[in-house]
Amino acid sequence: MRSMSLFLRLGIGFVLLLGVCWGSASLSAWYQTRETINELFDTQQMLLAKRLLSLDFATLDNVSLPKTKRLLRHNRGDQDDDALAFAVFSRDGKQVLNDGDNGKHLPFEADYQGFRDGRLDNDDDRWRFVWLTTEDQQFRVIVGQEWEYRDDMAKDLVNASVLPWLIALPLMLLLLIGLVWYELRPLKRLAQQLTQREPDDDTPLNAKPLPKEVQPLIVALNGLFSRISAMMHRERRFTSDAAHELRSPLAALQVQSEVIQLAADDEAMRTHALHQLDAGITRATRLVDQLLTLSRVEADDARSAFQSVDLQRTLQDTLIAQLPLADNAGVTLRLHAQAEPVIQGHPLLLSLLVRNLLDNAIRYTPAGSDVDLWLEANSLRIEDNGTGVSEADLQRLGERFWRPAGQEKSGSGLGLSIVRNIAHLHDMQIAFNQRQGGGLCVTLRWSSHALISGAPA
Repeated sequence: MRSMSLFLRLGIGFVLLLGVCWGSASLSAWYQTRETINELFDTQQMLLAKRLLSLDFATLDNVSLPKTKRLLRHNRGDQDDDALAFAVFSRDGKQVLNDGDNGKHLPFEADYQGFRDGRLDNDDDRWRFVWLTTEDQQFRVIVGQEWEYRDDMAKDLVNASVLPWLIALPLMLLLLIGLVWYELRPLKRLAQQLTQREPDDDTPLNAKPLPKEVQPLIVALNGLFSRISAMMHRERRFTSDAAHELRSPLAALQVQSEVIQLAADDEAMRTHALHQLDAGITRATRLVDQLLTLSRVEADDARSAFQSVDLQRTLQDTLIAQLPLADNAGVTLRLHAQAEPVIQGHPLLLSLLVRNLLDNAIRYTPAGSDVDLWLEANSLRIEDNGTGVSEADLQRLGERFWRPAGQEKSGSGLGLSIVRNIAHLHDMQIAFNQRQGGGLCVTLRWSSHALISGAPA
């Protein structure tokens, strides 16, 4: 059933629903009409019986009224013998009066009063009888009517009201199916539009000509197209960046490999080339690691791994991990925690953010410098007392693959770009400023809404 088209399923559904509804309505009409007719004819029988009670039967003896079929035929058509029949009996069961038709065959009951079902003396069909006794208790009146007559009357009335609807059902069904087909046309056009759509086309679909019930689907599809486009853009940029940035390190590695081959007899040159080759491999490995990290940070699904992060604990662990590098460079690291904020974030990425900032401060400050980390309830500052950067260069810090001119230290220009992307992922504001007295100050700020309720601040 689910493999059928929506149009076919709706068509079958309409046929079944209309059939069930028509059948239920017909049965209900039949029972209600039959009850109404029974009440009507019971009343009619009772009125006729009471009218007969008012007559004087003392002088009557087996009188039959004249037949009226031929007279009625000229006005209303054929008269049914079973419409009504009546007879009058004396107390001893002798019939003194009948209607001239079926009344002469009505059975006699000596004592019963009221309605009762029974049969004629010469017929097996079921009849409805009502018995009454005159006030002087000398005569018995019976009025009868065949059940089949009532059923035929009810059937005729039900057919008169139900058959027009039965004739109209096919037309109604065709109109409904036509309406469904007309309303499904926008969906068919949408399907054709999606079939002809290019894989890299991120143009939003127009939801206005579609029904309101389908518009949420179009909004979801447009969101999906946007996310797929962003993902493809990241992948293309990653591939382009990797191809561009790895070209120079790989070329340098190839050169050092050729030097090693040429310096077969020169031990000093070969040792120097091996050291250069090892350094090149380290730089290439770091570059690939940073490229992969940057691609991961820019992915939207990183938010799904958010959890409670104690920033003071994260700073302490990262600072301890960076102490060997700082000792080798002659740089002193100090943490000043004036609050203990706990925020929702990605623990590994926040640790990477702090590590890159510390690594940048350690690498680009002279020996004997100090790097201070100031942690407050809504901010984190990392300050160094190095040479700093110019005002013009401050504006470009964090750009991909950009490094200030005149740098002696090797690098790829991705560290601060990774920091900026991680900060953006956590809705943090990052600012680069000159430190009073010389050096660089990097400030990260987050709103109070990012703090987890109940956490110390």
